[in-house]
Amino acid sequence: MSGRGSKKVAIVAGDGIGPEVVESALAVLEAVGADFERVPVEIGLVRWKRTGLAMSEEDLAALKECDCILFGAISTPPDPNYKSVLLRIRKELDLYANIRPFQSQNLDFIIVRENTEGLYSGIEEMDAERAQTMRIITRRGSERIAEKACDLAASRQKLTIIHKSNVLKSDRLFLRTCQATAKRRGVPYEDMLVDAAAYNMVTNPRRFDVLVTTNLFGDILSDEAAGVIGSLGLCASANIGTDHALFEPIHGSAPDIAGKSIANPIGAMRSAAMMMRWLDEPEMASRIEAAVQEGLASGARTPDLGGNSRTVDVTRAVVGLLRGRDTNWS
Repeated sequence: MSGRGSKKVAIVAGDGIGPEVVESALAVLEAVGADFERVPVEIGLVRWKRTGLAMSEEDLAALKECDCILFGAISTPPDPNYKSVLLRIRKELDLYANIRPFQSQNLDFIIVRENTEGLYSGIEEMDAERAQTMRIITRRGSERIAEKACDLAASRQKLTIIHKSNVLKSDRLFLRTCQATAKRRGVPYEDMLVDAAAYNMVTNPRRFDVLVTTNLFGDILSDEAAGVIGSLGLCASANIGTDHALFEPIHGSAPDIAGKSIANPIGAMRSAAMMMRWLDEPEMASRIEAAVQEGLASGARTPDLGGNSRTVDVTRAVVGLLRGRDTNWS
């Protein structure tokens, strides 16, 4: 960042509300004084409609050349042979850890989701009579996601390992590997079946601190957690690998509300804060997080939160707070 050599950040706005929330995130980053080279990369449905490709090899190469990626949302092309661009990016850049923090007035927990294996491994077959998807769990994949979860849990209270080992043999490997890693790291842990975790997420979410789980379970529990804290639009995520990282709100492209300026930009802003922390700018990250919280408290809330603020109103509120201007959006 400033004074430390220029960083390159790939900007993938995508489809639907993606461009709107990425614009808000960039406004917040500019207000906080972030200094990096923007590298626009067009990926998604709009690109597919124009060229027949949602992402080219050149696009992928451009992503790999950047320090990290700020991502909006993309829509799935209506093509039965289409393979998820986002899953491909995660695999090609080996973004194995999907970290999703969930915070509200009374809740603070993190879901750590394995990001490259499980039912999203991409090994599938389908004909007119049968479809088959291979669920791949490896010791290496389980161990490194457990290590990442232990890194986070070491400064908190406990780790909960989420699995379905009573039915799935592949989860027995995942559970044993996570348990062994937590014991070796000296991190207090418990384990819980995923159906029990889904129940407790609703009835007693305060029991959770750091949760670690497989790909599909993490995907589903994350959306449930977003409902518990109030909206998908509030939630950020980081996709972390050894050399690369991608930051995105957890919501989808929401084409039904695109262009109406009612999309909640908070998830994208919080993703931008996570990006600044990864880029070794913790002070900027903390300022963004504090301004977001203050903006919400002052009444800057989009319709998904029961408010009547527009996307641009929320953005102006947070930018104003970062720049030291008084705001009143109630």
